[in-house]
Amino acid sequence: MTDLLLNHRAEGPASAPPLLLGPSLGTSSALWDAVAPELSVTHRVVRWDLPGHGGSAAELIRPGATVGDLAALVLRLADALGLERFGYAGVSLGGAVGLHLAVHHPDRVASLAVLCSSAHFNGAKPWRERAALVRAKGLAELAENANSRWFTPGFTVPRLVQDLREADPEAYAACCDALAAFDLRDRLAEIAAPTLLIAGREDPATPPPHLREIADAVPGAALVELPGASHLAVAQCPEAVLTALRAHFDGAAARGTAVRREVLGDVHVDRAQARQTPFTARFQDFISRYAWGEIWTDPTLGRRERSMITLTALVAHGHYDELAMHVRAARRNGLTPEEIGAVLLQTAVYCGVPAANRAFATAQRVLAEEDQQEN
Repeated sequence: MTDLLLNHRAEGPASAPPLLLGPSLGTSSALWDAVAPELSVTHRVVRWDLPGHGGSAAELIRPGATVGDLAALVLRLADALGLERFGYAGVSLGGAVGLHLAVHHPDRVASLAVLCSSAHFNGAKPWRERAALVRAKGLAELAENANSRWFTPGFTVPRLVQDLREADPEAYAACCDALAAFDLRDRLAEIAAPTLLIAGREDPATPPPHLREIADAVPGAALVELPGASHLAVAQCPEAVLTALRAHFDGAAARGTAVRREVLGDVHVDRAQARQTPFTARFQDFISRYAWGEIWTDPTLGRRERSMITLTALVAHGHYDELAMHVRAARRNGLTPEEIGAVLLQTAVYCGVPAANRAFATAQRVLAEEDQQEN
């Protein structure tokens, strides 16, 4: 079974939202070395190698392959890892795979980022010619000229050039076949996943107009152009790419912060953010993403019910400082003082009278403070 899967590397918490990262033609998952570890702070990041590249078997692809064939390999990997729905970001050919998945398997792609890629790659002729060249002479000539295609003058990443030298020529040529046959322009309007396009302004392979074409066609898509970046912008300008990807894929954290403000109030959230340090930043992100961005936004229960449950849990565990904060939150969520009292009376039965006694004292103080503020 392992031989049937694309070689891959997983990073980040197993419980975090999954994010698949696709490479460009000629590179391995090392393309994402400067970005993936940072993304894995908040995501389960899975980088994969194209067939015949990095650690993936060349036999996974055949002459005349299509981008759809590559997308099927990615889905096979996702299935093997138990990833039903995932975010996806891909560079060049990896980006084309993402576009195919978003069009043909919309139920699998939660959000999409396409970097330095295109809905078509300038027609079939140049790719058929390149495939023929590689099949006849190997990859040495392409590797000699890789820097001019991938980076601006004076910049290089030797590891990526070495990836190209070591790629399997037949598998590389089959990937060229896939690019030759790829044209998704007439299907872009069908993409429903939130989509980000990232273009390198100095990219000779897929210049910004290619990304603009996608952005104009995909409903609600956003476009970021990076000055000074060429085709492998993720390796040349990792900080700028990381900033854009975080803003796109961290939607749950943004939603969570908004809900947290609505429930707990701006004063509390501002104070918590002001106290944040590099040591506590991941914990604050965890709260915003999971507690507020996923649990409190779940429409199965209303905020009144969630406040009742939260008050009970805090009493049960004796978290009275948190209880005071959530008594205020319960009032914002529409509970009356009488209803708060009824919840605390219920805790006397199931959490114990001493716990409820302390809880009543805390709640009475908070409610009195609110009355004074209103008067």
